[in-house]
Amino acid sequence: MSPVVYQLAGMDAVAVHSNSKYSDVDNPFLLMDVYLPGRTKGDLRPVVLFIHGAAGAQYKPKDWGLFQSWGRLVAAAEMVAVMFTHRLGYPKPLLAEAALDLRNALDYIRSHADSYGADPNRIGLIAWSGGGPLLSIAMRDKPEFIRCLVAFYAYLDIQRSPSHIENESADTLRAFSPIAHLQGDESSVVPMFVVRAGQDEVPMMNESIDGFLAAAVAANVPLTYMNHPLGEHGFDNQNNDHRSREIIRAALAFLEAHLSPGPR
Repeated sequence: MSPVVYQLAGMDAVAVHSNSKYSDVDNPFLLMDVYLPGRTKGDLRPVVLFIHGAAGAQYKPKDWGLFQSWGRLVAAAEMVAVMFTHRLGYPKPLLAEAALDLRNALDYIRSHADSYGADPNRIGLIAWSGGGPLLSIAMRDKPEFIRCLVAFYAYLDIQRSPSHIENESADTLRAFSPIAHLQGDESSVVPMFVVRAGQDEVPMMNESIDGFLAAAVAANVPLTYMNHPLGEHGFDNQNNDHRSREIIRAALAFLEAHLSPGPR
């Protein structure tokens, strides 16, 4: 339940709309919280939607201190933060179910954007850990409203992950591996910010990130990369040090830059 190790003024003053039912799926744990910055009338804010890892909706990740504090942090940075629970799990990933939840969450926040003073055409996604494969949806479909992606110590190639291989088909592994969706010229690939934890203990996590980075550079896509040499998995609320704060601050700046008004 520890909070994110980086703070901004105004985090305590953020308004929170909790426990919205964002889909028609019959699951009581599929709920959404929206964190709102202060705003003037008519001033639309971009949206940052959080994708938690393979925790399972029943464990209510949106109520964890990490994500509640990230919600307040992003809202204090003048963006609308959206945290929702989805069905991604372990050891069975349930990738198709979680992908449906992500699409439903995007549909909900876009259709209710007016209620939150949000711009439905300026959305960024952040994925943590096992949530990384869900970024494949934006990379493959390239919706115009998704302006950028951020991956915090996240799986970016599950084609070599033992737990994924045991539970999913080869076609599904490819479909949900961001490394498989780097095709296209620079203008068609969504800009991405990738964060690596040098001491990550999750099996094949850093191998998947390292492989993705090499492939992304080879494909000449718009990529920003930061490494925390001493960071463990979950360093953004576990390693309270200068490098953690530097990376979080840079991630916020990346989101602000790519979610600014105007053409993509």
